[in-house]
Amino acid sequence: MQYCSTRGGVHGWDFRDVLFSGYAPDGGMFMPESLPVLSPDTLRCWKGLSYTKLVVEVASLFIHNQLIPKQDLEVLVAEALSGFSVPEIVRIARLKEGLSVLELFHGGTLAFKDLAMTCTVRFLDYFLRKENCRATVLVGTSGDTGGSAIQSAKGLSGLDVVVVYPQGRITPVQEKHMITCLEDNVHVFAADGSSDDIDQPLRRLFADQELVKSHSLMSLNSVNWSRVMIQLAHFIYAYLELSGMEQNKAALPEMEVVVPTGGAGNIAAGLIVRQMGLPLKMVAMVNSNDIVHRMVTTGDFSMAANVTQTLAPAIDIQDPYNMERVFWLLLDRDGSSVKNMMEEFQHTHRYSLPENHRKLLSQVLSTGTVTDEGILETMRRCWDENQYVLCPHTAVAVWHHYHCPPSPGLNRCYVATASPAKFQAVVQRAGLTFDLPEAVRSLDNLATRYQNLERSLDWCKDWEERLREKILSLSSCRKNNGTYYS
Repeated sequence: MQYCSTRGGVHGWDFRDVLFSGYAPDGGMFMPESLPVLSPDTLRCWKGLSYTKLVVEVASLFIHNQLIPKQDLEVLVAEALSGFSVPEIVRIARLKEGLSVLELFHGGTLAFKDLAMTCTVRFLDYFLRKENCRATVLVGTSGDTGGSAIQSAKGLSGLDVVVVYPQGRITPVQEKHMITCLEDNVHVFAADGSSDDIDQPLRRLFADQELVKSHSLMSLNSVNWSRVMIQLAHFIYAYLELSGMEQNKAALPEMEVVVPTGGAGNIAAGLIVRQMGLPLKMVAMVNSNDIVHRMVTTGDFSMAANVTQTLAPAIDIQDPYNMERVFWLLLDRDGSSVKNMMEEFQHTHRYSLPENHRKLLSQVLSTGTVTDEGILETMRRCWDENQYVLCPHTAVAVWHHYHCPPSPGLNRCYVATASPAKFQAVVQRAGLTFDLPEAVRSLDNLATRYQNLERSLDWCKDWEERLREKILSLSSCRKNNGTYYS
C-alpha cells in the first residue's frame, strides 16, 4: 500500500512517511494510491467481530506488514482502546421509531476523536521507539481534537504536543481537558480567534519544509491519514450491525449514515468506505456554518465572512478541509484539478463548483442545516420520547430523523460524536439534566497551564512566530535531554 497527494505532486510514500507528515509537501492531503475492495464475503466474515478486532482488520489493509506486523498491530490497537469506559468501545443505542445512535464518545475525553487519536498516537510511539527519535505534534482544534491528542500522548518520552484552541469558543469541559494537563510534553495555547483563524498560521508552518524536516513537525488533525483510516472502522461496524445484511444473502442492502459535519473527516471516511464497496448513503448535517450544505445544493464553496458561534461549537468551521479528499475521489484522482480548485479556494476563500462536479457530489452526499433552536428542539424531543440526552452535535444529526424520515425499508444510523457531559450549558438550556461522570467533575479541582495568543493587527504572522519559537525551543531542550517546565 502506497500513498500519494491529492494535488498530484507526491507519489509512492509508505504509511510511516504519511503518518509523520500531516499535509503533503505540495500542500495536498495524503490518500492511498488505490483502495482495497471489501467483498460481500469479507464483510460477512467480519460480522460479529469486536470493534477492536475490526479496527485491526481495517488498519492492516492500509499498513504494510513489514512496517507494522499484524501481531504488533493487534497489541497496539488493543492498548490504545483499553481505556474506554464501555467494554465494546463503541455502543449503539436503539431508540424508538428506528432511531439508532452510534455512540463514539466513550474514550477519555468523551468524543469520537479518541477512537482514532489513541490508535494513531500508538503507531507514532511504535516508530519513535523503534527508530530512537522524537517528533513534535502541532494541532489546531475546534474543541475536541486538542484534548484527545493531549490525553493520548501525555507522558510519552518521544513526543511533544503543541495545541492551539479558540479561547471563548469551546465549552469549559473541552478547555479543561487541555489546560489541566501538566505533563512536560504538553504545551497549550489559547488563541483569540476561531478555529479557522488558527488553521492559517498552522498551514504556514507546515508549508515550511525546512522547519518540518529539521524538527520532525507533524499534525494530528484529521489532515493526518491515520486518523481518517481508523474512522473507516466505525462506518463498517455500523453497517455490519445495522444494515440487515444477514437477512439478505443475494446482495448487500443499502444503509444511510447521518453525520454532524465540521472539518468533514467523518464524511471523507464514509465516502472512502463507500468506494471500497459498502452501499452507504451519506448525509452531512451542519449548523449555521453551512458551507458544506451550500456546496452540495448550489455549488457555492465559499467561506462566510465570519465563523458563526453556535450551540454545536466543534462544527463551527468554515473550512471543511477534508473535502479535498472527497473531491479527489469524485474527480477520479485528478490531482491537477484538485490542486487548481483548492489553491483558488485557499487564496480567495471562494470557489464555484462546476455543475457537473456538483452533481457528482450530490449523488453521493446529501446535506441539511440546523439552527440553534432546531438543536434544542431535537434534544427535548429525543428526551421526551426516549429519555435519552443528546449532545448538541449529535442533535444536529438527529434533527434529520424528525424532519426527513427514512424511506421504507432503508436502515439509517446517526453518528453521536460527543457525550452530553461536555456541553452542560446547552443541556440545561434545553431544560434537561445529565449526571456528570466523576472524571468530568474532578476537572474543576485541577491546576491549569496555558499561554495566550492575543489578537493584533498582524495576528496571523504573530501567532506563526510564537508557535515557531515554541517548536525551536522544544527541539533545543530535547536535544540536551532537558525538562522543559521546571
